[in-house]
Amino acid sequence: MTTVLTSPLPTSDALRARVRDALAAVGASVPLGEPGDDGLPASTPITGDVLFSVPESSAAQTDEAIAAAAEAFSTWRVTPAPVRGALVARLGQLLVEHKTALASLVTIEAGKINSEALGEVQEMIDICEFAVGLSRQLYGRTIASERPGHRLMETWHPLGVVGVITAFNFPVAVWAWNTAVALVCGDTVVWKPSELTPLTAVACQALMERACTDVGAPAEVTRLVLGEREIGEKLVDDPRVALVSATGSVRMGREVGPRVAQRFGRALLELGGNNAAVVTPAADLDLAVRGIVFSAAGTAGQRCTTLRRLIVHSSVADELVSRIVAAYQQLPVGDPFADGTLVGPLIHTASYRDMVGALQKAAAEGGEVIGGERVDVGTDFEEGAFYVTPAVVRMPRQSEVVHQETFAPILYVMTYETLDEAIAMNNAVPQGLSSAIFTLDVREAERFLAADGSDCGIANVNIGTSGAEIGGAFGGEKETGGGRESGSDSWKAYMRRATNTVNYSSELPLAQGVHFG
Repeated sequence: MTTVLTSPLPTSDALRARVRDALAAVGASVPLGEPGDDGLPASTPITGDVLFSVPESSAAQTDEAIAAAAEAFSTWRVTPAPVRGALVARLGQLLVEHKTALASLVTIEAGKINSEALGEVQEMIDICEFAVGLSRQLYGRTIASERPGHRLMETWHPLGVVGVITAFNFPVAVWAWNTAVALVCGDTVVWKPSELTPLTAVACQALMERACTDVGAPAEVTRLVLGEREIGEKLVDDPRVALVSATGSVRMGREVGPRVAQRFGRALLELGGNNAAVVTPAADLDLAVRGIVFSAAGTAGQRCTTLRRLIVHSSVADELVSRIVAAYQQLPVGDPFADGTLVGPLIHTASYRDMVGALQKAAAEGGEVIGGERVDVGTDFEEGAFYVTPAVVRMPRQSEVVHQETFAPILYVMTYETLDEAIAMNNAVPQGLSSAIFTLDVREAERFLAADGSDCGIANVNIGTSGAEIGGAFGGEKETGGGRESGSDSWKAYMRRATNTVNYSSELPLAQGVHFG
């Protein structure tokens, strides 16, 4: 598969200069050590090099961060919600001012092309705006009481310290989803970002601290801890952390969920997504190709909502696949900072090895592999940076490899004959995050969205599986974890509910007509 290549990669020295400029722009003061120094390595998938070392949080520092957030909660929870909203509003303003600098760090650490990095920061701005409005809409409800002279109602109160654990592929947006909503709900936040993206986290924390100063909020309402697995485990196991919101693999979720539950804490899990799109004979194929190519190849296949399975009616499969392959051949692969690049690097060596292994397994299971080659960008081919062409794999059936999520640009294509069969194939995997159908037949669309249609948390019509808006609750079912973040009523996960009964009469009737005495 031929692919259009972009300009030569920037040097690591040039990337180091970009990092320093971006951190200075947002006012982040963090000591940057040399590669190999003690601390957390800050690397880039663009060249595969370690750029700096960043101070790592110790166990004692993590404990102190949790303690500070717990203490700040005692005052933050009684701060009026619209006043809490003012902090989030200021954060949003600072994100607008420093959008380019923060997006630059996202590209350097996560490898996202520039437009996607800017889009991720815009997502942060959008959720701040959403949360500011939410700060005046934390509604309870009044319920009809069966007893005269009584009022029955529900109220919502702040929950406590929220531990946020984020993944590399959305290094700033998912933190903002959780933090903006948690703060207006009256919670405080301790954030443990991916160890692969410490620089973006430092920049976000600097902007948050500046926002706190500007509006007079306690700086301790948000704290940042940097490190690897052990630091995240402290958030998971600490009883002072009321809610753990964790984004990552299913394997991680299997550990986090039971450990939080064991101490009767709450967990909000956003885990794997093996997402599918159904294409029917009634589809607009021009529209379908555009939606499929972005969903499958965007972010080099490293979104949790990436399209990984294409379920196509046999009558249109050959034409659709040929058009997707032709589109893939025109995708520029290379430097994510370069104008026109549409596919940047995989995050690291392990991702590339996983991709190679999945393609080999697919071929062994009867798949026809088109694409998926390593692209020579002039770096060390044994290690270095890992750029690949997106792969299309025509599979004879939904085999074992298709049921496994591989975080890389691999699109498995299978055919179907009836819509019921297609829906069953969509639902046959253990994950349940995002799904889509391309059709101009309203009956097919409504069938896909019905209770016996897609079993995913997100079900779209005539749009791909990725690119969710912040107004809708984001999350999925089954092994995706069942959590919901961002819009709609997902704020309720960050609060506790109280049922209140007020007797304003001089009598004391009991519920259910009970008489006592």
